[in-house]
Amino acid sequence: MKIIVCAKQVPDTNEVKIDPVKGTLIRDGVPSILNPDDANALEAALAVKDANPGTTVSVISMGPPQACTMLHECLAMGADDAYLLSSRAFGGADTCATSTTIAAGIKKIADYDIIFAGRQAIDGDTAQVGPQVAQRLGLPVVTYVQKVREFKKGSVVVERQLEDGYEVIEVKTPCVLTCVKELNTPRYMTISGIIKACEETQVTIWNENDVNLPPEQCGLKASPTQVMKSFTPAPKGKGEMLSGSITEMATTLIAKLNEKHVL
Repeated sequence: MKIIVCAKQVPDTNEVKIDPVKGTLIRDGVPSILNPDDANALEAALAVKDANPGTTVSVISMGPPQACTMLHECLAMGADDAYLLSSRAFGGADTCATSTTIAAGIKKIADYDIIFAGRQAIDGDTAQVGPQVAQRLGLPVVTYVQKVREFKKGSVVVERQLEDGYEVIEVKTPCVLTCVKELNTPRYMTISGIIKACEETQVTIWNENDVNLPPEQCGLKASPTQVMKSFTPAPKGKGEMLSGSITEMATTLIAKLNEKHVL
């Protein structure tokens, strides 16, 4: 069995700050991490590999050269090989252009049985790339997978998370499965895995020419949506605490609301 995992390097959102003048994210000095939902997707793939000898797991990502660090972490966790789609032509991509690029990379890898992806990335929260990749590859997709129940010949049975429960779905392979955090607990990197990832396994880097993708079909040129500005809302004014009995505070509150013409 051959499995592909879609992964993304994202900024640690607990550390993200926004430039008050430019309205853009300040990425300098901000640590980057493997997107949490993608870590669950990778763990799901590695669990299948553990249970099925001969299974290989490939990880693919799109991003700047520094994303290789994240991909080496995936290799240290147990992935067999990794691919990075990196080029200036890919810059400024929205989910539409991103899915086009990732799908082109997956086509070049070829011969896959299952594609695992995270539900969504914490820096965008769109949950669109996984399903869009499936659409571009002409594959069935099941989103919000909370459990992989059973593998059959030519299909896989999964549980799809709902607000008030779950539904059991059998889907033909090859297919795309997007994963939620309830699916599993991602494993840690191992010492031997880190050594192998750093000394023996290299990340393969592809640009638009390597995946036969015309420049007009990727990056900003192929993005129908664009983020014009990001900003942090201005803090609200300091609150005022009232004191006294309930009757006194109610009277004071009504008077203040009348002053502001709220009542």
